[in-house]
Amino acid sequence: MTGPQRNLEIKARDADPRRTVELAKELGAEDRGELVQRDTYFEGARGRLKLREQTPGDAELIQYRRPDETGPRTSDFRRVPVADAAELREALDAALGTLVVVDKRRRLLIWEGVRIHLDEVEGLGSHLELEAPEEADAAAKVERLRAALEVGDLIPGSYSDLLLDPPDRLLRAAEGAMRNAYVRYSGFKVGAALRAPSGSVHTGANVENAAYPQGQCAEASAIGALITAGESEIAAVAVVAERMDVCPPCGGCRQRLSEFAAPGVPVYLGRPGGPLQTTTIGELLPGGFTLG
Repeated sequence: MTGPQRNLEIKARDADPRRTVELAKELGAEDRGELVQRDTYFEGARGRLKLREQTPGDAELIQYRRPDETGPRTSDFRRVPVADAAELREALDAALGTLVVVDKRRRLLIWEGVRIHLDEVEGLGSHLELEAPEEADAAAKVERLRAALEVGDLIPGSYSDLLLDPPDRLLRAAEGAMRNAYVRYSGFKVGAALRAPSGSVHTGANVENAAYPQGQCAEASAIGALITAGESEIAAVAVVAERMDVCPPCGGCRQRLSEFAAPGVPVYLGRPGGPLQTTTIGELLPGGFTLG
């Protein structure tokens, strides 16, 4: 097992992979050939957790946190060698649930310690990644490569995010939480799911109390789970109710959400595969209260 590591990374769509290879080789990059990789992402992790199976090469479990930003971003990660990938995959699926599987063919080139990934991703097409071990000159190397390879069309998330339908993913998570709601008095079940910039998803259900003011809304429960997990920012919200097709947050929860979410953060209201209304925190709470 290796200790924590850190990369500076960018990801972008690649309209002309052959041209990118030519430019990289002109710069002096070493061509390491092609890898076939399958990354299985699991639910319920802090940050992202994936099992990578590859040919050639050994399987490994990778846990990482990386903000969803289009520019160069820092990725904190751990890599653990895996002897029996099939057994581990089944165990993690049983314990956490499988989120999505990413299949890709990767052309790997190395330039001054920076990994250049030319990826053909099933269902997504051609993409380019640059990964530089975090050193004093990492940012300069990434920027030089970015200019030399004519990298444009940057994307903020991971391949797993691109393959998943974000509203449906969050709505499914919210629906799962809703089923566990404690609604002895009203019978009105609500579930909420919050995605952090790292990609992690945190859920909550409404919890009622015989003394009505002591009850807690689903959104408040989800915020508590997010904070407990060490996150402090909301990148997307979903709310699902059992008895309503679209259930907007109450006024108090709109204020609670705005404490951790920027006005442009999307809010998905509805249910998986059913009605969907998309709004934002700013639209739900114009002129929200702040101390700033």
